[in-house]
Amino acid sequence: MTSRGTPAERFGSNVRRRSAQVLKQRVLEQQRAEFDQALRWAAEHESIERAAASIVSARRRYLIGYGKSLSYASLLASDLSAGLSAVHLVDGVPLRALDVLSDIRRGDLLVAVSLERYRRETVEVASAYVRHGGDLVLITDAEDAPLAGIATARIVVGAGSASYVNSPTAIVLALHLLATLTIASAKGAGRRLRERDALAAQLRLYVEGT
Repeated sequence: MTSRGTPAERFGSNVRRRSAQVLKQRVLEQQRAEFDQALRWAAEHESIERAAASIVSARRRYLIGYGKSLSYASLLASDLSAGLSAVHLVDGVPLRALDVLSDIRRGDLLVAVSLERYRRETVEVASAYVRHGGDLVLITDAEDAPLAGIATARIVVGAGSASYVNSPTAIVLALHLLATLTIASAKGAGRRLRERDALAAQLRLYVEGT
């Protein structure tokens, strides 16, 4: 498992000593290269299709991620819940990991987002979930990342960066594709989306004209 260094280490060696213009150009060039690579990877591999099939066929879908990965798990949960029922974000507030682990049923699925630096809570909860008979879909950034060996399906995306933090470009692209393919093949997704639109209009959730 190759480490890219901590944010503090990367800030000292790659960011702090560069001018704003040089740093911006370097980040933009790296992002362009990473996005092109992510597009080629997505076109050539079927891991996203396999993960989407697992999510569609699940009875209940739980999404988990700790630290920064929680933001990505929340994004995916929001997109999936638009067209799927029984999508639950395990965020420790209304739904705790203990609640999920104590009620694993046949057909349930855990989708874990686990990116470097890999949070111990994600690894421990997902490992316990698999030990208790649940299936795991893993979204991560290294072939030898924790949990990679026990996942039913896994999506491995690159996340390098010229910045002190890893780039979100490839991971967001993968999540977007995963949600799109999942909803496209889910029964009743169109009806659910229409019903949500009608309810949103009734509740006046959005500013008119947007």
